[in-house]
Amino acid sequence: MGQSKLYLEDHFPSPMRHTWIEFRRNHVSMLGLWLLIMFIIVIIFAPGIAPFSPTEQNTDVILLPPAWNSSGTIVHLFGTDSLGRDVLSRVIYGSRLTFGISIMLVLIAMLVGFSLGAYAGMGHGIRASILNHLLDAVMVIPTLIIAIVIVAILGTGLANCMWAITLALIPKFIHLTRDLVRTESHMEYVTAARLDGASKTRILFDSILPNMIEPLVVNGTFSLSVAILDISALGFLNLGAQAPSSELGAMLSDGLELAYIAPWNIALPGGAILLMLISVNLVGDGLRTALRNRLQH
Repeated sequence: MGQSKLYLEDHFPSPMRHTWIEFRRNHVSMLGLWLLIMFIIVIIFAPGIAPFSPTEQNTDVILLPPAWNSSGTIVHLFGTDSLGRDVLSRVIYGSRLTFGISIMLVLIAMLVGFSLGAYAGMGHGIRASILNHLLDAVMVIPTLIIAIVIVAILGTGLANCMWAITLALIPKFIHLTRDLVRTESHMEYVTAARLDGASKTRILFDSILPNMIEPLVVNGTFSLSVAILDISALGFLNLGAQAPSSELGAMLSDGLELAYIAPWNIALPGGAILLMLISVNLVGDGLRTALRNRLQH
């Protein structure tokens, strides 16, 4: 005999699960999520997926067209470049380099930006005021311009490019964290914790931070697309990754001279960048919509 429930209780999902339920209803965002997972798999398993080394040269197959061309071969599915390097392998390793570095830079910028933004949001006085005014001034300048200026000062190269993009992304997270902390500080649960004698650090991590995670993640996804675009742009301008690096922006720059002879050297790296940006933006937009729908219920 089955057990019967005398008291029927409604089941309310947690905020994270509710957000996931709302996100899953958007099929376009789910498509973006699957694309994003595909790029993450490429990052992790690139050495096992790529058929050749990204720097391996073969003078016998210089500028070989892709396999779908009548002159192509299945051995080099995406063809080869002007040095006989396999384009598919270079796109795989380039996606790993561009996407993997972008994720790392966004995480670093988020950590530093959260720390400074929390200080600006919870602090008072001249120091917090100066930080807020400097932040408002920096936010007006596009991140790519800031990155180019910093690279011009530090010098070209992938390492300096990473520093430049990280420093350019930090103000966005400071601004978001400062606004969120100031908004949450006026909530009743924060006032109750303050009256109970909780310190500022405890209020920040135990009361305010749990309500900031989702907005930070949403902003992080859009910052990820900015980082991808900036790394590729600096590589294309020869200010970031240098040859023979397989970074996607540098690949676009290398293939520009042969655009009319071997257009696949531009189309395939450019297509990889486009898919990255589409997937990240779809996921970010889906998270923002899911968060807004959750809060309206």
